[in-house]
Amino acid sequence: MVLPLIGASSELGLIEKSEVLIGEVKRQLYLAGPLIAVSVLQYSLQVISLMFVGHLGKLSLSGASMATSFASVTGFSLLLGMGSALDTLCGQAYGAKQYHMLCIQMQRAMFVLLLVSIPLALILAYTESILVAFGQNQDIAFEAGRYARWMIPSLFAYGLLQCHVRFLQTQNIVIPMMITSGITALFHIFVCWILVFKSGLGSKGGAAATTISYWVNLLLLALYVKFSPSCKKTWTGFSMEAFHDILDFLKLSIPSALMTCLEYWSFEMVVLLSGFLPNPKLETSVLSISLNTMWLVYMIPVGLSSAASVRVSNELGAGHPQAAHMAFYAVLFIAIAEGIIVGVTTILLRDVWGYLYSNEDEVVKYVAAMMPVLATSDFMDGIQCALSGAARGCGWQKMCSIINFGAYYVAGLPSAVLFAFVFCLGGKGLWMGIICALVVQLLMLMAVIISTNWEQEARKAQDRVHGFIIPGETA
Repeated sequence: MVLPLIGASSELGLIEKSEVLIGEVKRQLYLAGPLIAVSVLQYSLQVISLMFVGHLGKLSLSGASMATSFASVTGFSLLLGMGSALDTLCGQAYGAKQYHMLCIQMQRAMFVLLLVSIPLALILAYTESILVAFGQNQDIAFEAGRYARWMIPSLFAYGLLQCHVRFLQTQNIVIPMMITSGITALFHIFVCWILVFKSGLGSKGGAAATTISYWVNLLLLALYVKFSPSCKKTWTGFSMEAFHDILDFLKLSIPSALMTCLEYWSFEMVVLLSGFLPNPKLETSVLSISLNTMWLVYMIPVGLSSAASVRVSNELGAGHPQAAHMAFYAVLFIAIAEGIIVGVTTILLRDVWGYLYSNEDEVVKYVAAMMPVLATSDFMDGIQCALSGAARGCGWQKMCSIINFGAYYVAGLPSAVLFAFVFCLGGKGLWMGIICALVVQLLMLMAVIISTNWEQEARKAQDRVHGFIIPGETA
């Protein structure tokens, strides 16, 4: 009778685990749906601006695309990365019911990101000179410099916006963010039309519209945090305590920035490298369209990543290691399904997608040829993004930054140069190098997460929340 009982017990345990997994998938999808919408809508501001500017001509599109890429490399990705430290700090504090610490941590992040934005703004002001110094085409560099200068005020709004987004999402407050992002995106379309086509600003109007819309989105979220009953426990007003322990915040936010920037920079460097290929205006335009398409699609796994970060950090902060472990399996399952759907959709739309950015047949046909390669990278990038979210929930930013450096700068970019310039595959070759990086990154993340001791991570989260170890200490 022993064997049947053991079998029955095992089967029961499997059923229970399946039910728990299904429940966790539902919770993450409930969070991820609105967060995906927020990510897509916020990122669409820059994409919409490029779409309007693209209809002014190839040079305008190349300049605006180069400026957007340069701003992302030097500014937006750094602010995004530093702000993502709140995924760990606010998420674990909320799970541990240390509600007042969410307010303190957000204010601390706002102060740091505002200070960081000042030197970033100075860098953006010299976009043209920097691009020329790196050997970029003079005409494209001039257009990029004009566009970038009009984007400078958006840096300050973007950093503060990321702090508000993290503050709210770690509390599972996602619907208001989706609504405010939707309002901003609709407003942005109207502003772009006015400033690009009607005001006489031309391509500069696209940058000005992006700046205005970021500030509008920030204002809407700030008003919600201030007046909503949902934030009554976590927003307790401005406090001088936010200026304490700045160094401890930096010990986590700097690795967070590196984790994000090392990945984002490699993608943007693909566009910069395209300027050295034959026919640079065509290559830059098509690679910029490909990159912006990838980032737009990438916002879906970014939403999944945020949901995974929230669930893992909340459960670790609450001292529930097995629930955090189950959250990892749930996001992996969702990410694989999402990757398949996105990859197939990308291939099906390959012949028409280019028309959203340009009326020139040469550009549209080149974009169509790039889409299958893009679909492959979208599939793998979605999975690694979701896993990175789980890693942020644990506070592994330092380790992930090392993984990203190895994947993108030891494996990816050298492969991109080899494929594009040695094997003469052009833009496709550059993107194939990125795919090599994604394979390495994904394998390393999987190895780390599978070997994790979740009970130990829960203890570390408890210690971090209650101040027994410094933020940023990882496995």
